[in-house]
Amino acid sequence: MIENPPPRQLPVCLPPHSDELLSSWISRHAAFYAVPPLVMLRHCLPEASALRAADLHLSSDQEIRLANIFGTEPAVVRRMIFTNVAQSSRRLIATRPTQVCTSCSPGHAEPAPILRSQLLGWRITCALCGNQLRDAGGRELASPFRQHRVAAVHGERLLDDEAERGIGTWTSPADIARLLLMRRVPTLVPREHDLWRFRLLGAVIPDLDHVIAERQENLPTPAKPILPLHLRPALLAGVAIVERAGPEMLRMLRGHMMGDNRVRFTDATENMIARGRKWKASSQMHLI
Repeated sequence: MIENPPPRQLPVCLPPHSDELLSSWISRHAAFYAVPPLVMLRHCLPEASALRAADLHLSSDQEIRLANIFGTEPAVVRRMIFTNVAQSSRRLIATRPTQVCTSCSPGHAEPAPILRSQLLGWRITCALCGNQLRDAGGRELASPFRQHRVAAVHGERLLDDEAERGIGTWTSPADIARLLLMRRVPTLVPREHDLWRFRLLGAVIPDLDHVIAERQENLPTPAKPILPLHLRPALLAGVAIVERAGPEMLRMLRGHMMGDNRVRFTDATENMIARGRKWKASSQMHLI
């Protein structure tokens, strides 16, 4: 006799929406069966600790078990989670929806599904249709960095290629994004209590400092590098500019740092610069 047999397929299985997040799909089933979402998850995976953990990683065995219970294929479950997202990009995955595509969001459904792309902190356009994303409330906020749109879209593609497909260039675009959010010392030193506002990104996108000061915005730190949607084009454009300029630009940017921050920046970029030079030399050899 088998002890603790695996749960059978649910009597009623709700079809997932395009690009739906796993925790959202599980929560909709939980609402249908009138149980808390975590209870539904643990009915399927008794060892599961939280919905967020399930979104970030599932083993192959767990994918199969969930697929069997919800009457689908493991590949469908895998597309709903972030298991394959590069480790360097994990900090750019939000804990709650930060944006929405009004064209692709199934807003008529109840409870409203959460799409996987709503948590991707490197996107300014919809991964499904390419339309401009809006904030989580559906409002369209004009970005003060529209003149950098071409570079921003290129930066979005660089970050998306690294995160979703493991495609990189001479270094990690996600690492560049985090470096650009480190604090810097501006050329004209402002009042001492305002120094915390200045980030390395302002040395690459000069109009950033003015926008931040005028709007009294607070930029996130490298530990949580997800910018509000209307400011995100500046960071994406900065990533594209540094990636295109190559490793020597990192040496130039080091001149904007002081003290411990300069030491941390140097430690973080030495290997990036060395790898970048090797990559550049290799690329030139291919052209010969």
